[in-house]
Amino acid sequence: MTHFALQRPRLALLLSATALTALPAFAQENVTLDPVVLQGQGSPISGGVGYTVTTTATGLKSGAPVTEVPMTVNTVTEQELEDRDPVQIEDALAYIPGIVASPWGMDDRFDQFSIRGFDLGVYGLFRDGLINKAQSFTGFKVDPYMIQRIDVLKGPASVLYGSNDAAGMVNMITKRPTFAHLGEARLSYGSHDTAELAVDWGDVNADKTLSWRLTGLTREGANQIENSDDDRDLLAFSTTWAPTDQTSITFLAHWQKDNMMPNVMVPVAGEDYDSSGGTLPFDFLNSIHPWNKFQTEQASIGWQAEHEFNDSLKIRQNFRYARQSTDYNHLYSSGLDASAPLPENLNYTAFTVDEKARYWALDNQLEYRGRMGAAEHVLTFGVDVSKQIRDGSMGYADPGYTIPLAALNFDQPVTEPGAFTDSRTEVLEKGIYAQDHIRFGNGITVTAGLRRSWVENKTEDRLWGMDSDQKDNATTGMLGATWDLGNGFVPYASYGESFTVNIGQTFAGEQYQPTEGKQLEVGLRYQPQGTQLQLAAALYNIEKSNVLTSDPINAGFQIQTGEVRHRGLELEARGQVTDAISLIAGYSYIDAKVTSSEDGDQGNEPAMVPEHSASIWAEYDFNGAAEGLSLGGGLRYVGKTWADNANSREVDSYLLADMAVHYNWDDYSVALNVTNLFDEDYYSTCSSAGYGCAQGEGREATLTLSRAF
Repeated sequence: MTHFALQRPRLALLLSATALTALPAFAQENVTLDPVVLQGQGSPISGGVGYTVTTTATGLKSGAPVTEVPMTVNTVTEQELEDRDPVQIEDALAYIPGIVASPWGMDDRFDQFSIRGFDLGVYGLFRDGLINKAQSFTGFKVDPYMIQRIDVLKGPASVLYGSNDAAGMVNMITKRPTFAHLGEARLSYGSHDTAELAVDWGDVNADKTLSWRLTGLTREGANQIENSDDDRDLLAFSTTWAPTDQTSITFLAHWQKDNMMPNVMVPVAGEDYDSSGGTLPFDFLNSIHPWNKFQTEQASIGWQAEHEFNDSLKIRQNFRYARQSTDYNHLYSSGLDASAPLPENLNYTAFTVDEKARYWALDNQLEYRGRMGAAEHVLTFGVDVSKQIRDGSMGYADPGYTIPLAALNFDQPVTEPGAFTDSRTEVLEKGIYAQDHIRFGNGITVTAGLRRSWVENKTEDRLWGMDSDQKDNATTGMLGATWDLGNGFVPYASYGESFTVNIGQTFAGEQYQPTEGKQLEVGLRYQPQGTQLQLAAALYNIEKSNVLTSDPINAGFQIQTGEVRHRGLELEARGQVTDAISLIAGYSYIDAKVTSSEDGDQGNEPAMVPEHSASIWAEYDFNGAAEGLSLGGGLRYVGKTWADNANSREVDSYLLADMAVHYNWDDYSVALNVTNLFDEDYYSTCSSAGYGCAQGEGREATLTLSRAF
């Protein structure tokens, strides 16, 4: 996780002011903006058409056809978000091949996922091309209702986005003005007495130079865990001013307040404890102490500005400032003795977090388009800076509490544990990058990029006085090509590099070096002529070095001898099969191996990597007498995984079914969405230390009534 901030924010303000004051100088009178320019179906940030998009601004910041990006790009479109109505961002990613959504089970604190077998947690999230990564226990969680599209860029993205995992990134595109009137109000009610009211409204002025949008919701509810909460209040506002078709600036702001539930690890009979003396009752395991809470409040403000000087030269500036406060209590199960009959007491640990986090990110881009010889070049030069600050304390009490089997309940009081950390951390990243996208007349495109990054991490330890200051730098590159054969087939190949920063030192006092990643990928895209069906296949090989592993000599320390290799195959079909049938189908195969390790794991399979996973979602739109009715259904399969790199505990595979029914008439719509239709019991992952397994989400049903206005 990397972020940069100038030591003096006045430079960011100066850059912003320079760009903003320059914009009116190029305004022309009596020019009416065509709304398609900003938000049309062909826009690289639009919601797409049905289940497909044709362009992206995630793979190339200048925006380009998806077929010209020499890496895998998957997109969750606006229509898919509407049809499936996901509750969390991680749920929205569930039908993308190569992604495992919710790998840590029911955990409302963050949006978590793995890409190509690498558990990115919350460190691979971006919003509108700017960082949205977690800091400690602050996740800056985003509600899907304020998002119009999600792009997943597979493979190293460090050239354009700085420090990031070799597996890829997820870029969420915020809803913004459409330069047309829109209005929706909806009321929903679902499982566990969860009720929600939401509004999405926007309009445009008479001469179509100013447009705005207001999105908000309020929700009160719970999930399947006893004593849980699932409450949210959200208000997002955006406005776009476009005095000419060469100039536009969009301001984006939001406020969000959450009251969520921490994760739950459930001890499993016969594995985490000897069940010969009886088993723990499910109604107790499926509950939490009322002391538990995860309460956050966040807000952000920023802009995206663009000015086109002429047909060849364009500048862009993206900026966002965000902050969040987190108040977190957790009394969690801390392990049982698996070698003896059921113990007389259950052990629990009290944990607290009280922290404030904030970040700001600024990305300045200069784009040049022109011909050089027989090729058209799109050159993008960029300077980006970001800074992440986390300030707070954590409390910990272990051994903390015991609960006797004779009286299984959470009635006992919990005392706030003493602090074991109290610190302030700043992570600063700055980078310069260049990318050239070259189009030749024979259907071949070549993309090459290079970046230099500087990262500094400072920690002020107020409790122990162990302050630290760490500096890293990295140079990363990428090279790729696509070839449009003219018959719907587009093969491609690419090589990319990445880096992520590791904070800390070895036992010998040596600073950890960044973990380095590289990927080779070849793929084939195919779209049958005259259809809206997109087919894709990709083969990849990802290698990561300087991975932290346990020090076999000095307990509690780590060394950087680890290397892992993931190679695999991904298949995807997306779009319209017929006029009535929409389809999303995917398959992923991953051959993962620990290739170097000092802790005995060499040759094993890494934890939490399913060898096989697959999914399919289909939507059928009726016509004739049943016009307005649509029926959707899907299956998601995740193969077995290992709980740890030692391969000492296996986690079973699972198959889940989802469904959706929609009926539209006049300005009204009613929808029923159900996930895990058959209420399948499963575990997402398990602990090899006897703490138990993370439960997967049970059946969740939501009935929604909407009205357009």
